[in-house]
Amino acid sequence: MSDHLLVSTRKGLFSLVRGNGGWRVARYWFLGDNVTLAHIDPRDGAWYAALDLGHFGVKLHRSDDRGEHWQEIAVPTYAEGETVTMGDGKPPQPASLQLLWSLACGGADEPGRLWAGTIPGGLFRSDDRGDSWQLVRGLWDLPERREWFGGGYDFPGIHSICVDPRDPRTLRVAVSTGGAWISRDGGEHWQVASHGMRAAYMPPERQFDPLVQDVHRMVQCPAAPDALWVQHHCGVFRSTDGAQRWQEIANVPPSVFGFAVAVHPRKPDTAWFVPAVKDECRVPVDGRLAVARTRDGGESFDLLMQGLPQEHAYDLVYRHGLAIDASGEHLAIGSTTGGLWISEDQGDRWQAAPARLPPVHAVSFVD
Repeated sequence: MSDHLLVSTRKGLFSLVRGNGGWRVARYWFLGDNVTLAHIDPRDGAWYAALDLGHFGVKLHRSDDRGEHWQEIAVPTYAEGETVTMGDGKPPQPASLQLLWSLACGGADEPGRLWAGTIPGGLFRSDDRGDSWQLVRGLWDLPERREWFGGGYDFPGIHSICVDPRDPRTLRVAVSTGGAWISRDGGEHWQVASHGMRAAYMPPERQFDPLVQDVHRMVQCPAAPDALWVQHHCGVFRSTDGAQRWQEIANVPPSVFGFAVAVHPRKPDTAWFVPAVKDECRVPVDGRLAVARTRDGGESFDLLMQGLPQEHAYDLVYRHGLAIDASGEHLAIGSTTGGLWISEDQGDRWQAAPARLPPVHAVSFVD
């Protein structure tokens, strides 16, 4: 089980460790800066921290000694003249990096390879640990990309990247808003992979159009890579055939809306969600923070609340604000109001971290 957690917040990156007295804040970096994402590469132990510095742009840092030293490295960039055309009727706009929204490692036999998903909807590849980046033109140049549009942001974005552990040339990505996509040749060619999802916000004739699905988060079971779970703007969906087809799960208590999802690393039928009230409200249902867990592929759910605030709790958990460690025992959730809770028993009981943190963007276990 992991005893180390990285928490990316609006005002810095924090390290929490578990000892005899429970969890505690051990260190912090980039204090005062907006750290949007942290990523750990299990192949070489490198840590990556993505920052959004507003006027000064997006930055990326790498540490090879667990945070003792950080080196600023390159970020994905769009060439002059690249434009973004969207399906919501807005005129084409110049493409420029707005947010580094996701990071993923290549295969064990691909040293140095990283994948990055960005707003405005570009996927990038690095083969030198982030020292340089190349736009994946196979996805960027798809005519279907013109149907994508922004969800909570003005532009579409790639927030989820699933690299198949059996074959790292098989990639699955999810877009808000633009559905899910799969490549089986390292990004050269792509097919839409969101058939079966339903977008209730679209006119009836387009609700099942795979190009307009607002996927909030997509995760893949490492031990059973054909098993994937999605938290969608309009519900929860599951695939057991590698994203060829999705099944809607309609019985998630107390709400099918949310942003975050995690799947057990070895048990593909076990997954966790953090439900909320949808659309313009976006707070926990009835002001009670809860986690929904299924252990039977969505047939039934447990509503887990022990240790979580149950009165006047307005903590929203973003896409990367829910994490599970490699053992499948420890989970963590971080909220938009700076709340952080950790479970050591698959969510049955939760312990609040002894800190008042800034708003949390993402949590990551160091396994």
